[in-house]
This record gives sequence, structure tokens and C-alpha cells, in this order.
Amino acid sequence: MSNRAVGIGMISMMDDMNLIQQAQRHNLVVRDLGEEIDLEIGPEDDDPSFAHNALLDIQPHESSAKEHAENKHMIGSQLLSEDQDLSKAQTGKRKKKVVKRWREEWAETYKWAYVDVKDGTARIFCSVCREYGRKHRRNPYGNEGSRNMQMSALEEHNNSLLHKEALRLQQASKEKLIVDKPIYVKALMSKSAGSIVEAALRRDPHEAEFIQYVQEVVHALERVISKNSNYVNTMERLLEPERTIIFRVPWVDDRGETHVNRGFRVHFNQTLGPCRGGLRFHPSMNLCIAKFLSFDQTLKNALSPYRLGGSSGGSDFDPKGKSDNEIMKFCQSFMNELYRYLGPDKDLPSEEMGVGTRELGYLYGQYRRLAGHSQGTFTGPRVNWSGSSLRTEATGYGLVFFSQLMLSDMNKELKGLRCVVSGSGKISMHVLEKLIAYGALPITVSDSKGYLVDEDGFDFMKISFLREIKAQNRSLREYSKTYARSKYYDEAKPWSEQCDVAFACASQNEIDQSDAINLVNSGCRIIVEGSNMPCTPEAVDVLRKANVLVAPSMAAGLGGVVAGELELKECNLNWSPEDFESKLQDAMKQTYQRAIKAATDFGYQRESPEVLVHGATIAAFLTIASSMADQGCT
Repeated sequence: MSNRAVGIGMISMMDDMNLIQQAQRHNLVVRDLGEEIDLEIGPEDDDPSFAHNALLDIQPHESSAKEHAENKHMIGSQLLSEDQDLSKAQTGKRKKKVVKRWREEWAETYKWAYVDVKDGTARIFCSVCREYGRKHRRNPYGNEGSRNMQMSALEEHNNSLLHKEALRLQQASKEKLIVDKPIYVKALMSKSAGSIVEAALRRDPHEAEFIQYVQEVVHALERVISKNSNYVNTMERLLEPERTIIFRVPWVDDRGETHVNRGFRVHFNQTLGPCRGGLRFHPSMNLCIAKFLSFDQTLKNALSPYRLGGSSGGSDFDPKGKSDNEIMKFCQSFMNELYRYLGPDKDLPSEEMGVGTRELGYLYGQYRRLAGHSQGTFTGPRVNWSGSSLRTEATGYGLVFFSQLMLSDMNKELKGLRCVVSGSGKISMHVLEKLIAYGALPITVSDSKGYLVDEDGFDFMKISFLREIKAQNRSLREYSKTYARSKYYDEAKPWSEQCDVAFACASQNEIDQSDAINLVNSGCRIIVEGSNMPCTPEAVDVLRKANVLVAPSMAAGLGGVVAGELELKECNLNWSPEDFESKLQDAMKQTYQRAIKAATDFGYQRESPEVLVHGATIAAFLTIASSMADQGCT
């Protein structure tokens, strides 16, 4: 080949590369039914986690100048023919409703698309797994020439199993980055207490939430451990779960595609009796969170009036957007493995995030079928297969009862106080109900996208409307369209609103350092923890220095445990709401007094902002430690 030919070939290759770059930098216009929709595409749209892991294996090869010229001519003529076809389509009848629906369906697809040249043809690729639509099309007809056909093929691809697996791996890689961040380690006064945390860090260095909770517990037990060095060994044994179960959960969706999720169940400690604990279905669920939740449940159950062990578990399955049939199939597959570890004398699960009446019903039905009996029940809110008719309200009502006990000690009451509430699930809604019954003014709820504030406060009619919005999977933003004095704030939290009492009922670590500062500046004097470990360590330090009184979820969230055991032990299905609330109030009062006594016994002042945190942890730990000592090394 002459030098002149080589030079022409190199120029042609540079022209092709420029063509690709221009396609990536500029807007791609997709026309459908006479409408034009701009599709923003840029080099930044590629996901960085896949930048060095291209799935396409294209081997470079030498091409002559003639081949490049032919390819270039082919692309140009193909684009020209597409424009001619589209111009004909513009003269056709326009269907506005179809176009609107088309836009809504593709709104999420656009951000995953980018343009590249494959085999001399411009293609629309998926940014997640670097494949274009034709690779996974199920429709045998049509070619990939028109951009509309390519987008249709991309839809097929995005619904394919390979694309979903790529998304799952991408999410897992993001979660790994979060877990691998440096763990905040508190300074402890006692060397013995510090050695417990150091041992946990050496054993589970990447389990951020579990280590965080261990530090909170050890910090609350410092004075107990310093008085009795034997408790160091007790804590080391307690921090290792008795049984950890990890299993796969295969299931088939409505399209006939197979999916695999991961299931977890951790029996943390059964010294006091059979386990009780929640099940959480959420994409972020992993072994670390299961251990943290089960440890928290162990202490919570030990603080209750009943002798119970603690457990927790769930799956990284996301029930949002799934049909009832898909959720039933998943729950049945989940129970096919877990049922052998359940029973009234072993472990009984209860509802948690992502698991409600529907999910527990499917789980219990499969458990009864596999176990061959119906001895014992799952603790859930259905009278016909569970127990108390007020089970679902118990946790939320218990939080309000506990806050009223705290205020009574301060010669105050809830009536007239401004309250901010996070979350918009079952617990949050029942907190709103009982706050209104006590004459308080609840003004906020929140979801994963932002928070809603109503300056006039919520009432029972507004709560009913909120429930309707959530049942239809609509945004809380819809509420502000009906009530003019309300406003929805995107990507924000409710902690900057002026308030007297805050109820954190969303998820773990929802209050960080800046949120704690906002709460202090907004006048908040009491925080009631409805979710497990809602404050980060930095936030805890801010609240302690500002003398904000904290009601720990270990004590304040005990209502669910109490109601569940009343279901199982007393089996009285004819209680009136007043009778049930009376029993719940008695249990919460007993828990409050027990926590205060344990704290004062170890020298904590009743006015201390963390008196309930220390007292609840001390009372629960001493109950477990005493039984562990009696039972020997088991």
C-alpha cells in the first residue's frame, strides 16, 4: 500500500471519529408521530463505574480508504432515507394522547442511552451494560436503521434479564463504596470498653451500621463495664450472632423472566427465649443491616415485660412497582427456605420496612402449608390470621405515649406543641393520629424524594387523604395541590422546621450532623426515635451538647413487641381500642420507669439528655448478661 493511500485512510478514520464525537456531544432528536423529543446525550452520561469494564469486545482491524469511504457513504444515505421516511410520517394523523404516553414511558430510558457506531452503523446503546437494543430483541422483524426502531429495541433490551442484572451489579458497586467509607469511631473513657469496639472492628471492619450500633451500645454501658470487667467477655460473646442464615430467593415475574434475590435471617441471641423480629424488604438490605437490626431487637425484647430473644432479616427485594402476583411468588420462594428455622418456640417474624399486611399474609400462608400446622402466628395486623386488631397501630401509638411520659416529668403536655414527623409509612401515620388525639400540631411527613409541610397542621381528614396518596403510589407533592397552605420541598428533610418535638420514623441515619444543628436551631427539645438508629454519631454529639432529650427506639419503639406478645399469649380478639391502649400505656410506663431507674442506679442524672439512652441499654444488657452467666458458655 502506498504512503498516499495510508494517509487517506488515516484521514477517513479521523473523520469517522469526529462523526462519533459529534453524535455524542449534540442532542439526538427522536421523532414519533409527527412530534420531536430532544434527547440530551453527552459523554458524562456514561456511568463511571462501567468506564473501564466495557462489555463489548471489538477487535481493531485495518481498513482501506475505500472501505472507509463506503461506510461513510452508507451512514449518510441511511440517515437521508430515515429523514425522508420521517417527513412522510409527519403528514399522517397525529395522536396527541399516544405521544404523551410515549414520552412518559421513555422519560427514564433516555438517561441510559448514548450514541456510538457499531459495524459502521450509528446505534443507540445502553449506558449501563454497553449493549445496543438488537442484542436482546425478542421481536424478529424490522431492521435497526431507523432511530425509532432502535429506541423500540432499546426498550426490549432494558426489560431484558441481562440489563436488570447489570443494574443490580451497578447498585451493588455503589453500596460497596458506601460501606467501605471510613467508620466514625467514638473516643471512649474506659480501655475495657474501647477493647470491645476494637475487637468488633477487627472482626467486621466493613460492616458500618453494625459497628456504629455497637459503639452506641458500648458508650451507653461504659460505667457498667468499668465496674465489672467480666462484662467485657460477656459483650464479646453477645456481639457474635448465634445463627446467621443467608440464602438465595429465585422467583419468576409476570413476564416469565427469572430473578434471584438474597435472603437473610439473623438469630442474634436466644438466651431469654425464642426469637422475635422484623422482616425488611428493601434494595439496601444486606447482612450488615440484618445484624444491626437483630442486635437492636435483642436489646429491645430484653427491655420488654416478656422473655424473648432477638432476630431480624429480610431481602434486597424491592416490592415497589411489583404486582400482587409477583410479590406472592417472591414471598413463597422466600419462605420455602426460611420456614425450617421458624416456629413459636424458635422464631416468629413481624412486619418492617417493605413488609406489611399483604406480604405477611403470603409468608404465613406458605409457612402453614410447609410446616403442616398453624401453631403460633406471625405478628401482624390481620385479625383473621393473627391477633390484636390494633397491632398495626401499636408502635406509632407507643411512641406518642412514651413522649407524653417524658413531658409529664417536665410538667408539660403534648397539647399545643408543634411536632415534626419524618416518614410516611404505617408508623408515621399512626404517630400523626395519636398526636392529633392529644391536641398536638403535627406539621410534616416525608418520603425518599423530600418532605411535605402543612402550616395549619394535619387533621384526621388530611391523614386519610395522605393514606390514599400513598396507597396509589403517588408523590406527597399531590397533597399540596389540594391544600394551599402546604408545600412540598424536593431533596430536603423536615428538620429545619420550627418545632418542639421531633419524631424520626423513616430509616437509620436519617439525621446527620447538619440536620441535628437544624433541629437545635429550630427549637426542638425532644427527639423520639421511631426508626432504628436514626441519628449518625456526629448528630448524637451535637444533640448531647445542646441538651436535647432523646427517647431511644429501644424503649420508645417497644409498642410493637408488646402488642405481638399480647396476641400470642392472651389471644383475646375482642378487646376494645380503649382496653388495648390501656395495656399498651401500662407497658410503656413500666419500660420508662425501668430505664430511668437503671440510669440513676449508675449515677446518671435524671435531667441528663441521654438518661433514657443509657438507662434503656443498661437495663436490657443486665437482663441478658444475668441469663448468659446462669446458662454458662453456650
